[in-house]
Amino acid sequence: MHFSVILRVIGLLVMVFSVTLIPPIIVSLIYSDGTVQAFLYAFAINLVCGFLLWFPVRNERGELKIRDGFLVTVLFWSVLGLFGSVPFFLAETPNLSFTDALFESISGLTTTGATILTGIDDLPKSILFYRQLLTWLGGMGIIVLAVAIMPMLGIGGMQLYRAETPGPVKDTKLTPRIAETAKALWYIYATLTSVCALGYWIAGMSLFDAICHSFSTVAIGGFSTHDASIGYFDSVAIEMICTFFMIVSACNFALHFYAWRHKSVWHYFKDPEARFFLFILLSTCALSTLVLAMTATYDWSSSLRYAVFESVSIATTSGFGTTDFSSWPHFLPFLLIVTSFVGGCASSTGGGMKVIRILLILKQGMREIKRLIHPNAVIPVKVGGKAVNERVVSAVWGFFSAYLLVYVVLMIGLMATGLDQVTAWSAVAATLNNLGPGLGEVASSFTNVSDPAKWMLCFSMLLGRLEVFTLLVLFTPMFWQK
Repeated sequence: MHFSVILRVIGLLVMVFSVTLIPPIIVSLIYSDGTVQAFLYAFAINLVCGFLLWFPVRNERGELKIRDGFLVTVLFWSVLGLFGSVPFFLAETPNLSFTDALFESISGLTTTGATILTGIDDLPKSILFYRQLLTWLGGMGIIVLAVAIMPMLGIGGMQLYRAETPGPVKDTKLTPRIAETAKALWYIYATLTSVCALGYWIAGMSLFDAICHSFSTVAIGGFSTHDASIGYFDSVAIEMICTFFMIVSACNFALHFYAWRHKSVWHYFKDPEARFFLFILLSTCALSTLVLAMTATYDWSSSLRYAVFESVSIATTSGFGTTDFSSWPHFLPFLLIVTSFVGGCASSTGGGMKVIRILLILKQGMREIKRLIHPNAVIPVKVGGKAVNERVVSAVWGFFSAYLLVYVVLMIGLMATGLDQVTAWSAVAATLNNLGPGLGEVASSFTNVSDPAKWMLCFSMLLGRLEVFTLLVLFTPMFWQK
């Protein structure tokens, strides 16, 4: 592996990341919230550390190979989580420990939205803006942004793109050149964010809240500038806008690209993954509405309002809230958490195992049933009328197995720290699926979770954001062999 080239890339990217601290500095100066010094120190620390990593190997050049791409991706998310925690740690308010600052930073960058903060309404505006900005940067994946500037660095970016992009089929590019693909994704991402912010502002949010919530909505992050989340505004219009953009952001961004290029939306309804995704959302919304109304939890109109928002929020792994879904009757809290395992579509900002994988698993299961009846028949797994490569089907089953195994191990680890079964189960689901809220002790925040448990959950968030294999492959002896 090209360790000097990898170190050069990490150093450059840390220096680039330091620039993202300038907007919070400006916000701090505008609102005079007293945290400008913490952000200035953090900016200097990040810039200097990045420079020290880059300078000794500044003249190294080379093409990144597959293993280099995996290592850069994992290192960068880990290092970025570390450097992203500096402002939280230095700021007098909210006065976080190193573990809590790291947890909040990784939660933002991985778009998990799990928080250890309480009294969010009273926090400095710059801290609130910085949390939202971290989520926005992590949404599409800051590595993809780096891929767009890789030609200027003299380093090819295809291996980084493969390691970072979510979904089972990672060689599909929207445009012939990988840098152009990354730029196209970010243009779409920035446009959606701008339109979402405008919608929020017109619907009644302040300009600050509109910008901040557009960051976390399009990123499927779930961070809010208020303890009550979207429920703070108590506005049906705002909830409808949020619901729409959560669904759009959880769809495959390749569909948005083709919609923009061909000025058409019909391909959304023809895409099997998108159709299955909408079927899951509609089914969950209908069932939740029915149970809430029949149990007299709310009246019919309120049941529909809360069921639709919470179902979409949890199923897309956004994690916004308008009410406490963990107190809903019967099986509903469990059902909503389970939908987060499906998550968003491939190549979206959503978390979970991805809709296309679940669809392939179901089709593979149906094929095995047919094989019991016709043992000698050749029955391909088809999606959209096209046969799926057997290697892809096998990889999906491998991912599913690894995902469940990691889930069980992490849950046992959390229970060993003293958490009850419901809390441990939902905490792993909330972090591994990049969801945010859980049940039990972590229904509102992760404040009362012990430090060892928080470290495990940080690892869980990274596993979920990098889709398990990207991180686990580094722990195999074969990866390090020459």
